Amino acid sequence: MGDQHFKETVELTLKVIGGKWKPVILCHLTEGTHRFGELKREMPAITQKMLTQQLRELEDDAIIERKVYVQVPPKVEYSLTGYGATVKELLNVMSKWGEQHQERYAKQHQE
Repeated sequence: MGDQHFKETVELTLKVIGGKWKPVILCHLTEGTHRFGELKREMPAITQKMLTQQLRELEDDAIIERKVYVQVPPKVEYSLTGYGATVKELLNVMSKWGEQHQERYAKQHQE
């Protein structure tokens, strides 16, 4: 039964923050508040449509918040919520694993 719970909770985590772009967006937002255009410039390979979709999903899951300023031109900022900030620990673990994997991969391809 414990294994099933483990699988379900990992699956839920991936549903909320998984995929190609959400972890990258979250990494940028751990640095602080960003405007939409800033995020788009920092991730040139993402389409505007995909960035908008991913931001909306993260907002729906209360991971990020969207603040709209009523002005011309419109200004919208995105930041981590208090709850969303808890994802930093997970991103740090992912980064450490990625670093170890990169080193291992490099060693394998030197031989």
